[in-house]
Amino acid sequence: MADETEAGKGRPTPSRREAEAARKKQMKTPMTRKEQAKRDRAAREEIRLKQRDALKSGDERYLPAREQGPVRRFTRDYVDRRRNFAEYLLPFLVVLLVLFAVAGSISSNASAVLTAFVYPFLIVGTVLDEIIMVRGLKKQLKERFGPDNVKGSTTYAVLRSTQLRRFRLPKPQVKRGEVLSGTYR
Repeated sequence: MADETEAGKGRPTPSRREAEAARKKQMKTPMTRKEQAKRDRAAREEIRLKQRDALKSGDERYLPAREQGPVRRFTRDYVDRRRNFAEYLLPFLVVLLVLFAVAGSISSNASAVLTAFVYPFLIVGTVLDEIIMVRGLKKQLKERFGPDNVKGSTTYAVLRSTQLRRFRLPKPQVKRGEVLSGTYR
């Protein structure tokens, strides 16, 4: 006799009555609009919780649509691997607020001098850093993904670079200074 190996699904085939009952149960619509709204709300809440967990862990499957894809992942990694001038802007402005309060109580000339020198430094520093980052990002995106995939990524990168690293979502997956290698397909 020939070598017989059993191949099966590991369970008995359901009877026709059982299969139809299961199908009808699955297709059964709720009795009222309230019940349907309750089901929809529960489904949305489940999706929202999965997305929130994915934003913390970086799980690509459940990220929101605007965060998905290899181009967005590369953009996030590109921004996260470098120190950005803009990410320190908010803490620096808080310190400046305190300095202005102290300088204003001492002399009005002191706050005028702070205003004349500090604000231009912050603005020029931020703009230059963002220009350098965007140019490098565009170059890398064109090399890796082609010229069609650059659109929207630069705005995404600029917005991400202005956030403090610890508060960015999805959480950074690369260390500062890390070289971006590997595939992003």
